[in-house]
Amino acid sequence: MSDMLSGREVDEIETVNAGGRSPIVFVHGLWLLSNSWDRWRRLFEDAGYSSLAPGWPDDPETVEQARQDPSVFAGKMVQQITDHFTDVIAQLKEKPAVIGHSFGGLIAQKLAGQGICAATVAIDPAPFRGVLPVPASAIKSSAAVVSNPTNRGKAIALTFEQFRYGWANALDEQEARDLYETYHVAGSGVPIFQAIAANLNPFSETKVDTKNPDRGPLLVVSGEKDHTVPHVLAHSAYKHQSKNPGITEFVELPNRGHALTIDSGWEEVARTALDFITTHAPATHAPATEEA
Repeated sequence: MSDMLSGREVDEIETVNAGGRSPIVFVHGLWLLSNSWDRWRRLFEDAGYSSLAPGWPDDPETVEQARQDPSVFAGKMVQQITDHFTDVIAQLKEKPAVIGHSFGGLIAQKLAGQGICAATVAIDPAPFRGVLPVPASAIKSSAAVVSNPTNRGKAIALTFEQFRYGWANALDEQEARDLYETYHVAGSGVPIFQAIAANLNPFSETKVDTKNPDRGPLLVVSGEKDHTVPHVLAHSAYKHQSKNPGITEFVELPNRGHALTIDSGWEEVARTALDFITTHAPATHAPATEEA
């Protein structure tokens, strides 16, 4: 077991391996922690899967801890995070399905490109090298980071106004504030700079192997009103991925913004992902039924 894995991650791996159920690995993106997947994990476990939600390297366990020392997020890079999840998956007895959101959606596709995923769902995924559109709303959403080049090496928190525009534009103000207070933490500036410069750098860490025949089934989910990863970015990723010999699907959910995995409509998104995974990577064991 890698020394780089946290105690919680080691425990989750051991529990999954001992339980004999097919695993699901959840990959969060910037400005969230792994506990943002808690409701999803319960839904998938009720459907017969085991779940793991690793953090990014050195992530605190709670939002409160993250806000006390946001500097812990600084300097995290796309390949470092990908390698961490690769290390987790290497410890599993069975190839997992992988679900990622935002930069987690990019990382999920990088993992799929290694041929180590049974099925993959990328939700509003950050763009990989080769995804060319740069919509105005995506530029505005990243302005909190890229407006200052020195932010590359820092941990950056969004103001509520920035969160409202980039994440919660499809929600009323009260729900937006509740999500901001409940889930938002600082994030590393590096991945955003890496994504923006990707098409200028042939060695970019955001490169995804979309051609690997072992990639497995892949679903790209897009929120119709997402300002951070608008339709044109998500659909461009789909078009690249659709050239793979594996099954590739695209779903756009109406009236949903970037907060679609954590807002009050999270279950619609989760069930969209669950339907895809149960079709293409069914659980090894069905959920236990209660005795009458």
